[in-house]
Amino acid sequence: MRLVLLGPPGAGKGTLAALLKESLKLVHISTGDMLREEMKKETPIGQEAKKFIEKGELVPDEFVIKLIEKKLTGGKRVEHGYMLDGFPRTRKQAEDLDRILGEIRQPLDYALYMESTLPVIIQRLGGRRVCENCGALYHIRNKPPKKDKICDLCGGELYQRADDNEVTIRTRMDVYLKSTRLVIDYYQAQGKLKKLDGDKDSEEVQAVLMQIFHEDRKLNKH
Repeated sequence: MRLVLLGPPGAGKGTLAALLKESLKLVHISTGDMLREEMKKETPIGQEAKKFIEKGELVPDEFVIKLIEKKLTGGKRVEHGYMLDGFPRTRKQAEDLDRILGEIRQPLDYALYMESTLPVIIQRLGGRRVCENCGALYHIRNKPPKKDKICDLCGGELYQRADDNEVTIRTRMDVYLKSTRLVIDYYQAQGKLKKLDGDKDSEEVQAVLMQIFHEDRKLNKH
């Protein structure tokens, strides 16, 4: 199964991806995680990407496409199925992805679009906290740590990402919706788009998806 996960930041793509990774044994490919790793290593791509991310803007296509092509063509473990999270975000990225997948003869099965409302996204992202040491995720309301600001797993300090404040979240939502409208139309025209309610719990969304996969006879196909 080869999937693209679409939806604004905070729509629950990462949580759904974790569930699908477990149930379908798919590789989770997050462009956000890859870019953060590049920034952590202070690579040329990472340094350039940081300038855009801290302003709540999208990283230019050229940087992201290089990372994606390297990931999809460089490892055997993605041959058995994967989920692309956070990519594509523009029509050009979608076209470039089709080009890459065409070259390796691994066409996309679905583009899953998680629609979510701004109040829900602000509540989710505004309360998110991350461990500076191991990267574990928490939420001050939905998944608080046992000790305030301390990671349950490694004892590292929890922090709020610079782009998880309400002003930046609103900017990111606006940028996302404007930039991805053409992507939604692109996959809709291909008959690969499936719209999901991102405001619901991820377990509910997963149940809906598994029914779709079953009805389309996609399970155990790849």
